[in-house]
Amino acid sequence: MSKKQQYTLVQRPVGMPDETHLKLEEADMPVAGDGEVLLKTRYLSLDPYMRGRMNDSASYATPVALGDVMTGEAVSEVLESNHPDLSPGDMVIGRTGWQTHSAATPDILYRIDPDLAPPSAWLGVIGMPGFTAYVGLREFGQPKAGETVVVSAASGAVGQVVGQIAKMKGCRVVGVAGADDKCQHVVDHYGFDACVNYKDEDFEEQLQAACPNGIDVYFENVGGKVFDAVMKLVNDFARIPVCGRIAHYNQTKLPEGPDRLIPFMGQILVKRLMFRGFIQSDHSELLPDFRRDMGQWLREGKVKYQEDVVEGFDHTLDAFQGLLQGRNRGKLVIKVS
Repeated sequence: MSKKQQYTLVQRPVGMPDETHLKLEEADMPVAGDGEVLLKTRYLSLDPYMRGRMNDSASYATPVALGDVMTGEAVSEVLESNHPDLSPGDMVIGRTGWQTHSAATPDILYRIDPDLAPPSAWLGVIGMPGFTAYVGLREFGQPKAGETVVVSAASGAVGQVVGQIAKMKGCRVVGVAGADDKCQHVVDHYGFDACVNYKDEDFEEQLQAACPNGIDVYFENVGGKVFDAVMKLVNDFARIPVCGRIAHYNQTKLPEGPDRLIPFMGQILVKRLMFRGFIQSDHSELLPDFRRDMGQWLREGKVKYQEDVVEGFDHTLDAFQGLLQGRNRGKLVIKVS
C-alpha cells in the first residue's frame, strides 16, 4: 500500500463543519524514520473538543492549522518499529489525528493493555474521557455522601463515568440527557437515581422534582438551557466543574435577551459558589491513580460503559456532525480497520 487516507482542515467552519471544511483525501504513506514507528490506525476517537480546534482563536491548545491533518486521539497497531521500546503488533494510543496511518516517536505514545479493556475502551472509559470525569469530579466537584450531583450529557463518554463515580461516593445522582432512551439507559445500566430529558416542555419542573434537596455539584458539559435550569436549584457552596459547553460550539452569535451577567455574579457571591474550568491534560500527575482505580473498577464490574462504534473511516465527518447534534449513544469511536 503506497497511500493513506486523511482528513485535512482546508477551511475554518462557521457553524456546523462539513466537507467544505474537512477534506477526505489520499496522501503518501508515511515512513518510519530513526527512532520512529509506523502505525496503522485501528480506532479513532471523536470528541466535542475537536470543534474548538477548528477555530483560529486563543484557547488552551493551539488550533489546527489550515492544510494540516485534523487532530485526534487514536488506538493504533505498530506495523514497523525503529525503536527498541515498541515492536510490531503492539497496540498504542496517541494523538495521531484523523488518518489511517502515521509515523511517530514512542514518547508521544502509550502502550495499552488489551487484557484490561478492549482497545476502543482506551479512547473512552479508561482513556481521556474517563480521566476527564475522574479529574473533574475528584479535584473540583469533591462530592460528599448524601449530596446531590447533577450531570449534563449524562449518557456521553464523560457523563456516564461521572455519574458512576459519584454513586460510589454515596451521592444522589441525577442525569440530564436529550432523549428518553438515553435517560433510561443511565438509570438502568449506570445506577443513576433519576435522569430528565431537557427537550421535554416541563424539563425544569422534572429537574426540580428529581432534586428535592437542591444541587450540590453540577458537572457542566453542555451550557444553554440546562445550565440555566440548574442554576435555579444550586445550594449554598455548590461546586460546578466546567468541562464543556457543547450547546454553544456551533453558535455564530450571542443569544438575544438581557445581559444576565450581573445577577449571575450576584448569585455566585451570595451562594458562595465555586466554578472551576479545567482541562484534564493539566493534571497528568493523576494518571497513575486513575489507571489504577479505573482498572480495578472495571475488573470488579463497578463501572460500566457504552460505546457507539461507527464502521469505516469515510464515515468520520458524518459521525462527528452527529456527535455535535447528540445522535451518538455513549462514547463515539470510528473503527478504521
